[in-house]
Amino acid sequence: MSRRPRARAALLTGALALLAGCSSTAAGEPDAAPASTAVANVDTGLTACAEQPDQPAVTTDLSGIALPCFSGGTLDFDRAQGTPTVVNLWASWCGPCREELPLVQQLADVAGDRLRVVGVASQDGVPQSTSFAADADVTFPSAFDGDGTAMTALGFAALPYTLFLAADGSIAHVEVGQVESLAEFEQLVGEHLGVQL
Repeated sequence: MSRRPRARAALLTGALALLAGCSSTAAGEPDAAPASTAVANVDTGLTACAEQPDQPAVTTDLSGIALPCFSGGTLDFDRAQGTPTVVNLWASWCGPCREELPLVQQLADVAGDRLRVVGVASQDGVPQSTSFAADADVTFPSAFDGDGTAMTALGFAALPYTLFLAADGSIAHVEVGQVESLAEFEQLVGEHLGVQL
């Protein structure tokens, strides 16, 4: 094969990898810790997950999934959120997640009490995800899903993606791939959750 076709093949392969986002089988991915790993005693700057109402959520693909939060509390998909909620799934090994997570923090900063913003460190290790969250100055609550239970339940194999949950816990929208700006997040929140920020 000549140099030019090899170069084209390499460029095509690289472009496809970028379009696909971060796969859960990405090279160089740290060993993922199981979701059962105790995270409550991890010292982070993250806020604890808020108490959810004692009201069942509308049935979703995430039924039966409850994830421990780094600084206390639980993100329980079987219980209503009580407030429209954005749930961003990310990992420290995912390049697009690294670009997007500061935007999620900006969304949390402007949300006030009109919108809850929660992260989920997915298919990642506790030390890696907490270190990355600290480096990115993330303070919004984040749950830990070391084995990727939520991703599997929704049938996704790549990160990042963002769930837009109605106050009753139902999934109003799933945004697959990286959100590029705070304005785009605000548009998605308005369109799918009816909340104007």
